[in-house]
This record gives sequence, C-alpha cells and structure tokens, in this order.
Amino acid sequence: MPVEQEFIVSARKYRPLNFDTVVGQASVTNTLKNSVRSGKIAHAYLFCGPRGVGKTTCARIFARTLNCSNLSSETEACNQCESCLSFLQSRSFNIRELDAASNNSVDDIRALCDQVRVPPQIGRYSIYIIDEVHMLSPSAFNAFLKTLEEPPSHAVFILATTEKHKIIPTILSRCQIFDFKRIRVDDMVAYLSHIALQEGIQFEPEALHVIAQKADGALRDALSILDQMISFTQGNIRYQDVIDNLHVLDYDYYFRLTGLFLSRRYSEALVLFHEILSHGFDGHHFISGLASHFRDLLVCRDPVTLDLLEVGPSVREKYRQQSQQCSEAFLLQALTLCNECDVSYRSSRNPRLLVELTLMKLALYESVPGSALASLSPPAPVLSRASSNSQAGVAPAAGSPEMPVSRAQHSTPAVFPVSPKPQDSIASMPSIRQTMAKAPAVAQNKPSDIPESQKPSLSGAPVPPASEEAPQPSQEPDAVMPSKTLEEASLEQAWSKYAAKMQEKDPRLFRSLTYNKPQVSGEATVLYVVANSLQQEEVSRARASILNFLTAELRISSLELDVQVQEVATLKKYYTAQDKLTHLTETNPVAALLQQQLSLELE
Repeated sequence: MPVEQEFIVSARKYRPLNFDTVVGQASVTNTLKNSVRSGKIAHAYLFCGPRGVGKTTCARIFARTLNCSNLSSETEACNQCESCLSFLQSRSFNIRELDAASNNSVDDIRALCDQVRVPPQIGRYSIYIIDEVHMLSPSAFNAFLKTLEEPPSHAVFILATTEKHKIIPTILSRCQIFDFKRIRVDDMVAYLSHIALQEGIQFEPEALHVIAQKADGALRDALSILDQMISFTQGNIRYQDVIDNLHVLDYDYYFRLTGLFLSRRYSEALVLFHEILSHGFDGHHFISGLASHFRDLLVCRDPVTLDLLEVGPSVREKYRQQSQQCSEAFLLQALTLCNECDVSYRSSRNPRLLVELTLMKLALYESVPGSALASLSPPAPVLSRASSNSQAGVAPAAGSPEMPVSRAQHSTPAVFPVSPKPQDSIASMPSIRQTMAKAPAVAQNKPSDIPESQKPSLSGAPVPPASEEAPQPSQEPDAVMPSKTLEEASLEQAWSKYAAKMQEKDPRLFRSLTYNKPQVSGEATVLYVVANSLQQEEVSRARASILNFLTAELRISSLELDVQVQEVATLKKYYTAQDKLTHLTETNPVAALLQQQLSLELE
C-alpha cells in the first residue's frame, strides 16, 4: 500500500528562503542585503506592517544571512552551512524566536536578558526574533529598555508587529524601523500562478485575480484561499467556482446595471437588484461594490490612471469598452450617490428602499432637472422675437411671444442684455423718445393702440419702431394727475389702508406704521414721527413701496416721506437724600424754611 505524502499548506511549503523570493518588499530586502554586504549591522530592527506581508519571513532570512559562513555573491544565505542547516532544522541555539503574545510578562523578558549575555556557539551573532512585540506589558517594555539600548556586541534584536502605534516611543527610538507594504494584486497573481504551475493545477487568470483581491494585500491569506480552491475544484480553478465558493458578486452584475442606468431602465435595475439579494448578498456590500465599479470605470477613461485598475485582462477590456459609453459627469455623480448611500445605510430604517432610491436616481440621472450633467452644459439663450427681428431690421408683430432660439440657428454668439440700474434707465429716457420720434413708420396704429408689450419701458429692453408722431400722454382714468393740496384726512385713510396690507406680510412694519398718524408737512411732503431708530429703519426700508401706494391712492405725483424720531425729554433721577432735599427746596421754598425752624436732619 503506497504511503500518502504528508500535506503541507502552501503558506509553509512555499515560504521564501532567501531575499530574492520575497514578494513585493523589494525596498526592505535591498536595504537588509546592503547592510549585510557593508557590515553595518544595527543592534535592533523593527519590522511593522499588515498581516501576511512577510515580516517574520524577512526576519528569519535576515537572521540566517547574518550567521551564514558561505554567503553568495548576491548576499544570500547558502542554506548548506552548519548555521543555516541548524536553523532550518529548528535546532539552532544562535537564532531564537519568542512569541510575545504568550510570553509577555516581566519574568519572560528577564530570562531573555539573561540569555543575551551568552555568546553564540556557531556564527558571529546571537539573534533574537520577537514576534507580536506590541503584546508585551508596560512593565515588560520597561524591563527590556536597558538591554535593548546597550546590548552585547554579539546580540541583534529583530522585533515584528502589526500594530506599531502600541509600542512605546522609547522602544521605537532604539530601533531601525522597516515598514512593510501591502502586496499588489499583480504581484500576488504572479506568485499564485507560479505555485499553481509547480503543483500542476489548471486555472483561469480571472479566478486568481479574484483570490488576490479577496486576500486584501496579504499573501498568506491568498495562499490559504488557493489551498481551499484547489480542494473545492479538484485541481481545476475556474472563475465561476471561485466566486461561488467565496461568495463574491460577479463583475457581470455591475456591467449589466451600468448598461441599464445608461438606457434609463430603472425598473429592470430594481429587478436585477432583487436577484442579487435573493442570492444572499448584503445590500451594503452591493452598494460598496457598485461604487468601486464606477471608480474603475472612471479610472479607465485616462491612460495615465489605467494602472490603478487591478483586474484580469478580459475584465479590463470590458471596463475599457463601457467607460467609453459613460460621461465623466455621470460617473462623478454616480460615485457621489453611491457614497451617500454607503454613509447612510447603517442609520437607515429601510436600507433596501435607500439602495433602490439610489438606483432609480442613477437610472434617471440625465432626465432629472438640475443634475450635474445639465449644469455642466451652458443653457440655451432665450431671445424674444422682437429683439431678433429688430437685429434683422424687421418689425415684430404686435403681441408676439418670446421664443427660445437654439444655438444652431445663430452663427454669432448670443449677447445677453444686462439690466441697467434705475438711474441709468431714467437718464436714457430722452434718447428713447428721440429714437421713437425718428423711427420710420411701420404701422398706422395710434399710440394708445400699441400693446403694452411694445411700449418703451425702463428695463432696457429693445424699443420697437414707432410712428412719426410723438407719443401723447395717456388719457386713461388711472393715470396719476397732480393735485393742488394734500389733505390730511385722505392721507390718514390711505396710510391705514397700506398698513392693513402689511399686517400679514410684514408684522414688524405694520406695528411701526400704526404707532402714530401721518402728518402733512408742506404741499407734497408726508411727515411721520416714530418712537425710536428701529421703527425709523423699518419705515425707511419700505419708503419706495409706501410712496408708490400713496401716489396711486391720492393721485398726487412727486410725494416725499420724512421719517423722524420723537425726541423724549430725559428726566433727571435723584438718588441720594441730599439730591431729593435740594430738588424739594427748589420747587417749594417753604420746605427750606420748615427745615430751619424745626432743625430737621437728613437720615
């Protein structure tokens, strides 16, 4: 009966034995090799970074290289000398490992400090690798300080941790710190492909990309997932099997959803979201993946950022094709909506409705007024038919409405008139009258028959041609006619009528207007006295509205409004008894005589 070979997980079986086989940490390995080559060895090193990126592996390789008696030309350990073999066979007394997670007391550190004094038996250095050093207690850190600062010349400490911030600053200041980075997806996929070929495993490149992304930068996690997929697929790793086993949402769902958004089919998008939920996926995980999808589409639009896309070749081509169909404004708005949904998901009482609302906004994005896409394109100019005809030298029809004119109908850029200030409009009235008087006659309409839309106004609008006759003043009954005198009774009646209109619109102004009665001052001046400066400010703010109303009611032109504050005489206050007596004797001399005769004194 054949003996079955013992199974060793890939993370242990393919652990790197030299610096060149370490994945994704070239800056760290090159520095360590140069320090060994130059003989500049520090007494303490700190390797920090996320899990599964090679901290302990590099510590072991570095320790073995320091004591190797037959270094290669590339400064690599030979793995054949007695020092290398003793370490590989776990019988070395010169390289010792300590797990600080389970040996974190003061006694453990004291025992370690006692061992440091013993020189190495083989090799030049006694190397101590302390893993998870952040787990040491504060008292253990303090006990370790002196030895770490001034160890024997043969002692080298290599500390490894995933939580650098938990180590006290006095320890950090005594170490050379190496920060290990997360391993890139492409480097991880290349290493997984190498292992799969060594094991004779068939695979799809997209499947390995999913494994690498699931590992989140930790190569050890990727190797563990690879072993799991090998067992699940029986040596044939396919993309569909990986996403089914790892419960990963397929890229195809996001591509289909984006196509539905671009074609504004929100109902089908909601049905597809229901299908995703029926497969057991969480809505929060879905909206996060959708945001990542839009981010990847935005990255694909520029060749400079194309390297930021960490997917397989076939999926990369899908991203490139769909990114050409999406505008940058749509992708930016989609990222904003997905981010808002992601932030509000956990606090929402109806998370599914929140996600569905986001999907509908994405599908109806370009049709929603005020969207980002609409704001990016300038609005089409709206010109009146009268102004367009006047530019062409054609008189407009009476009462013609304003019509929107598209940009394609005008080869010259549209010029939008700026509304002049009131004083500028009034100053320009003589020129308008002259223009109307000199304009050629187009119609035989009388001035009274001209529609209101064609009469000259103070807003600076274009003036249509008029008849040769000078415009006569209107004889309508509502016209304002000057009167000889301003009667106080009619003024009070009109004032009260205006104040009643302001009772609901502006209560503060209403109270100021009803504080006093207006008075007639001069022939056409209204005098109104208020109690304080606040009331004066309120009435002055509405001066124009008040004068227009009074002019229309009283039929008097050129009215003026004078708002004054009533002067209140201040009374002198008497505080002391002597002040009161002095005031009493000034007003009544008999009180002074009474005080002298009775010899009265102040209390």
